[in-house]
Amino acid sequence: MSLFEGLSQKINHIFSKLKNRGRLTELEIKQAMREVRIALLEADVNINVARDFIKNVTEKAIGQDILQSLTPAQQVIKIVNEELTSLMGSKLSKLAISPKPPTIYMVCGLQGAGKTTACGKLGFYLKKQGKKPMLVACDIYRPAAINQLGIVAEKAGVDFFEMGQKPPLKIIKNALSAAEKNLNDYIIIDTAGRLQIDEPLMKELEEIAKSYNPHEILLTVDAMTGQEAVNVADSFNKRLQISGVILTKLDGDTRGGAALSVKAVTGKPIKMCSIGEKTGDFEPFYPDRMAGRILGMGDVLTLIDKAAENITEEQARKYQKKFEENSFTLDDYLEQFESMKKMGGISQVLSMIPGLGAKAKIAANSVDEKKIGKIKAIIQSMTKEERMRPQILSASRKRRIAAGSATQVQDVNQLLNQYEQTNKMMKQFKGKKRFPF
Repeated sequence: MSLFEGLSQKINHIFSKLKNRGRLTELEIKQAMREVRIALLEADVNINVARDFIKNVTEKAIGQDILQSLTPAQQVIKIVNEELTSLMGSKLSKLAISPKPPTIYMVCGLQGAGKTTACGKLGFYLKKQGKKPMLVACDIYRPAAINQLGIVAEKAGVDFFEMGQKPPLKIIKNALSAAEKNLNDYIIIDTAGRLQIDEPLMKELEEIAKSYNPHEILLTVDAMTGQEAVNVADSFNKRLQISGVILTKLDGDTRGGAALSVKAVTGKPIKMCSIGEKTGDFEPFYPDRMAGRILGMGDVLTLIDKAAENITEEQARKYQKKFEENSFTLDDYLEQFESMKKMGGISQVLSMIPGLGAKAKIAANSVDEKKIGKIKAIIQSMTKEERMRPQILSASRKRRIAAGSATQVQDVNQLLNQYEQTNKMMKQFKGKKRFPF
């Protein structure tokens, strides 16, 4: 289960009951909102945040324009979408940039929240934009923290600065001198972490903030810790006046309460989020897109962003032409599958397509992405004609392909079924100017 999946299923079930009715009464709306409130609390949303959210939605939803509308369920969903977006910050909150390099980002958080990894991902994100960041090791207490940051920096392909267990203020001073010589335009400081908030930690962080006045003080919070993550954010904010939050582990089995509560409780926006284990699984947090995904509306804008990073215009035009001409082959299927892997996997891609809903989940579950090697072996065991025209695959041909790929005939049949499902699904985009992948 991914972030918000449980909450999304419950909210969509609640609204599906409203859609089956004609005009809604005030009582029906209030009953639906009570169910939404329970769903929010079960997702570990802060109780005060959930209460205020339901109050705001209910007040707007029982207005005369809604009650007398011919499509009241759609109007209520629109209101919920707007309030969810507002709850998470209304719009994208961009990272600050200094007019005079280097821009300094101070990254803080408790141990286990993914702070050091987030520093590496942030560095990689900036590098992709043509910047030259440097990671600075100031977590001098945790065993192997300096080595870990060095490994993370190497993996991200960015510069790294450390001075062992010297005082953090001295490390940062020397890092800035090194950055000036090395023409680094961003400094990312990995500060000390603790298992819990204590006075020595907060004093050290306050000293760094006061001495170097970072352009961003970013707090990493673990989405999987739910309401506790919000409490941590509130505590750090009261001492440090953080500028924003990096939400980690959004790909985990989490209920999503932190993402829905942190802005309302701290007043500080979620600026970036970590959506996977890979270095590139890191992106800006768009409240409106996240709200759409919670309500099952998809997230085609993020999908287009991912496609632009991983697929050329030439490939996109080729796919579009093939689907329109009904000439999509198994070779294309394999190529497309590899492209979707780069974009986060078929599950993530399909979950962003509006209107697929349960179909997306069924299609995603039908393909175990770890079996890509088997899929490749099966397709490569076919002749060119068979890959072009899979409808000619007879029982004897399938037996030959299975033997050549060290698989079973049922594996070949399963692949062909998946190919047909994908082909049918992609035809929904026929006639559009651009495919999302």
